[in-house]
Amino acid sequence: MKRFADELLLNLTERGYRGCIVPIQRLPDLQEEIEGRHRQGSFYEEFYHERLACFDFGIPESLPEATSLIVVAVPRPQSQAVFTWNGRLRALILPPTYVAYESTRKRVEDLLEGILDTKGYRIARTKLPLKLLAVRGGLGLYGRNNICYVPRIGSFLQLVAVYSDLPCHKDRWREAKMMERCQNCNACRLKCPTGAIPFDRFLLRAERCIVFHNEKKGNIPFPVWMDSSWHHCLVGCLYCQKICPENKDLLLWIEEREYFSEEETALLLHGAALDQLPAETVRKLKRLDLIEYLDSLPRNLGVFFTK
Repeated sequence: MKRFADELLLNLTERGYRGCIVPIQRLPDLQEEIEGRHRQGSFYEEFYHERLACFDFGIPESLPEATSLIVVAVPRPQSQAVFTWNGRLRALILPPTYVAYESTRKRVEDLLEGILDTKGYRIARTKLPLKLLAVRGGLGLYGRNNICYVPRIGSFLQLVAVYSDLPCHKDRWREAKMMERCQNCNACRLKCPTGAIPFDRFLLRAERCIVFHNEKKGNIPFPVWMDSSWHHCLVGCLYCQKICPENKDLLLWIEEREYFSEEETALLLHGAALDQLPAETVRKLKRLDLIEYLDSLPRNLGVFFTK
């Protein structure tokens, strides 16, 4: 089955993806990395409880015979929402993975399931720290911005991981590493307007990150220290990724675009509920996967347009 595992990874590469296979015995190491850092007080507590405490490191009941984790990196583009206000158009970016996240995950899972089924193997979904899993599993490296970079893909990607009963014959587990070119590069650190990429440690200061704040529920205002001019994405942020030399060939990769009229923009700015929006506006929001952020749009749009 060693040959079949290699064929699987080759199949992924031929599709433009990248993959690695990690032995299931590494789950405790993955868990300790997160929980150990939490015990040491390395994480901003609110960030830990919102983003990291939800992971499940147990072998799934649906696949108790799991022997490996298959991790896949899928190249993903930026998306764009263009809003009309006072007769002018303003294009706002949605970073990779905000649009079609679940459908991309499902597509990769279906692909893996189909390939593995030919040899009688099965898969199950995971709920794991994917960046850490990919970096320690040998698929990628960290940037100074704590984001996972994969060779020939950069950081414009989505990670998908599944449990499998496919045997893992090679254990490439390693210490988390930062890209070599980051050693003498401070581009992301200097570009970040909030100081979220510190000089005194590697871990990001999540409490300073724009993403941590503009993904919150809409009834939570932005911190008073956050200047409105710092915002440049509708949700999320791309300062550190766009300035990174590893992504220089990806900056113009924008696929999904939706245009919102002045009337639609006004409705979103004023917090119209889903059932108060025109059907076409709802369809646009769904195509951009913005329904879950509907209550955040008045706050997030408000920094770009006067209500």
